[in-house]
Amino acid sequence: MGKGDIEAGIHHGGLYPSMIESPELRWGFIRKVYAIVSIQLLFTAGFASLFVFFPPARDFVRYNNYRIVVLIVAVIFTFIVLFALSKYYDKHPVNLILLSIYTLCMSVTVGFVCAFAKALIVLEAALLTGVVVLSLTLYTFWGVKRGKDFSFLGPFLFASLMVLLLFALIQMFFPLGPIGRMVYAGLGALVMCGFIVYDTCDLIKRYSYDDYVWAAIAIYGDIINLFIYILTILNDL
Repeated sequence: MGKGDIEAGIHHGGLYPSMIESPELRWGFIRKVYAIVSIQLLFTAGFASLFVFFPPARDFVRYNNYRIVVLIVAVIFTFIVLFALSKYYDKHPVNLILLSIYTLCMSVTVGFVCAFAKALIVLEAALLTGVVVLSLTLYTFWGVKRGKDFSFLGPFLFASLMVLLLFALIQMFFPLGPIGRMVYAGLGALVMCGFIVYDTCDLIKRYSYDDYVWAAIAIYGDIINLFIYILTILNDL
């Protein structure tokens, strides 16, 4: 690629200043990631709706003694699949199969959470999540286009995540009631907003073209966790 081609990439369609890769290739990568995330979210929404509108599924989560076993298995499988993806994230079609299993496990978790909320509250949480995600995504693209780099958020987000995990352990042994859950969910929602900005910046500037599965997992996970935190807040109001 010649100097003229590089400068053309910077000034015509470049996603950020001093961009030397092809904007068309990067845009193609971004569209691919968001297509995967959209499919994941549509599947999760359809699966979770069973626990909201289908009484047998909702009653199983609310009253069946084996619900905890199902949830624990889903969580354990989530981590197992993530570990497998760390080895095979660039091996097609194994990576897509593992990604599908991961999405199913996450959908089970979302369904369990939705089962304890009214349909209207679930819809409100979904709409709020959509608005927040869209706003933060547009802001990140706008900021990166003007030379902002959000990688500085990394240490703060890691520290915040550790605080949330500690808070969750405290809640397990010393429940703080609805107020405590709302505070925890509020902090969690703010942290997930930071992760959305951070991971979107990585999507634009840092992920390689073979990392589309990891990028999809990061953004999908941010959106799902933000939805769960917002739903927790609305459900406790």
